[in-house]
Amino acid sequence: MAQYLAEVDGVFAALADATRRDVIRRLGRGPTSVGDLAREFPMTLPSFMKHVRTLESNGLIRTVKVGRVRTCVLNRERLALVDDWLAEQRAMWEERTDRLENLVDELMEEKR
Repeated sequence: MAQYLAEVDGVFAALADATRRDVIRRLGRGPTSVGDLAREFPMTLPSFMKHVRTLESNGLIRTVKVGRVRTCVLNRERLALVDDWLAEQRAMWEERTDRLENLVDELMEEKR
C-alpha cells in the first residue's frame, strides 16, 4: 500500500506542473522527439530536459534513443494509476454522501 501511495504521489507531483501536463497532452497524439517537443516551449533545452526526466522517472513517459535522436513516448498505462486513485476517492465520497442522505431522510421521517 505504501508503495502504491508513493507512486500516486510521484505521478501527481509530476503532473502538478503545467509544462509537464502540456508534454503529456502533446504525447497523447503520438511519440515525438525531444527536440520537436522542446521547440514548443519557451525555455532552454537543459531546462526542458528536467521536465522530461521528471516525467520519465515517474513512469509517465519513456524515452528511446536511436542514433542522436531521443524520442518520447507516453506511457498510457501509468495514467491509469491516477484513474484508479480517483475512482477510489469517488467511491469513498459517494458512500459518505449516501450515508448522509440516509441520515437526513431518517431524521425527516422522525419529524413527521
